[in-house]
Amino acid sequence: MPTELAYHTDPFCWEFDAEIIRQTILSDGRIGVILPKTFFYPTGGGQEHDVGTLGEARVTDVMMDDAGDVIHIVDRAVSGLVHATIDGKRRFAFMQHHSGQHLLSAAVLQAQHIESISANINIDTPSTIDLDTNADLDLTPSEDLANAIIWQDRPIKTYVVDETRLQTIPLRRPPQVSESIRIVEIKGLDYCACGGTHCTRTGMIGIVKIVKTEHVNKKLRVHFVCGDRALQYFQNTHSIVTRVARQMDTHPDHILDALTKQHQALDAMQKELQELRELKLSIEAKQLVTRAQAFKSFRLITASFRNRLAQELRVLGMQLQNEPGIIAMLASYDGAKVSLVMVCAADTQLDANDLLRAILADIHGRGGGDARLAQGGGTASEEWFTTLPAKVEQILASR
Repeated sequence: MPTELAYHTDPFCWEFDAEIIRQTILSDGRIGVILPKTFFYPTGGGQEHDVGTLGEARVTDVMMDDAGDVIHIVDRAVSGLVHATIDGKRRFAFMQHHSGQHLLSAAVLQAQHIESISANINIDTPSTIDLDTNADLDLTPSEDLANAIIWQDRPIKTYVVDETRLQTIPLRRPPQVSESIRIVEIKGLDYCACGGTHCTRTGMIGIVKIVKTEHVNKKLRVHFVCGDRALQYFQNTHSIVTRVARQMDTHPDHILDALTKQHQALDAMQKELQELRELKLSIEAKQLVTRAQAFKSFRLITASFRNRLAQELRVLGMQLQNEPGIIAMLASYDGAKVSLVMVCAADTQLDANDLLRAILADIHGRGGGDARLAQGGGTASEEWFTTLPAKVEQILASR
């Protein structure tokens, strides 16, 4: 006979005497034991398995095989009669979230006429419900209704029905089995076929809080927390908000106003900083021009930098390209890669893109541009970078 699923009738039994009737070795080498009756919940229905102990052995996983036997995965061999314990805090968290999922799905259907397609019950991260919509929704009405039902402390009943009686029950979703169907009923609100562990009254759920929504595969995924996890979520969020308020020297209620003012001030400072950067680069470009050296019939600028942004080199180059007779090589090196900007004023009759390619050829660098300004780079050695000005002069001498 298959294992008797005692957790269905008493989900709060977290200690019991267990009889080991069979041991098996799984294909991955783990040890599994079977009891004639168990209060351990096996993974299924979107809910994770229980953990606990069987005598001296730790139960690390629980699963149900095709024959209906519940296999308890243990960390060592165990046999005979043993005392069993289930991690009750973990189990109750799953019960709160599983019952909370039924409640929230029913509330969304009643308040906003949207069906739930699937659910995933978690306790370490928020649980989720996938709704049959891709629209952006304000789910506050559904959240309010769910919590109102919690505070009414309605009974949550479970019972098994056959296919004949099933026709009389207003199920929210059709069942996936056709006989011995277990119903979880939230009085006056929801009827759902489910084999999971549940609270016995809605008040035990504590609270349901939606923490995030996102669009996944053309559905709206709702992330929520319940009970103790909701309290932890609030405590953590409150702690963060309080610390932020202190740092901003304001009351938590005024954080948004303070952030708006800070954002406006930051925008103004960034605008001013950008103007100062542009002025600095303009001055730097003029200084480079004054230091340009006569080379053949034009004036040559070779400037090498360490860890300078390629965008800054380009801005400098754009200012230099309009200086008469100027050819400029601007380079930056970060210890592994070189960034290079070549500039040729129109009256030099030389092509910046052609010069860039010639310079980068021996390091197989890449880049491009036009006759006035070209930009590129590649992986280079320290020696290559330090001899770059000489390479530029050598190439220009052959032009």
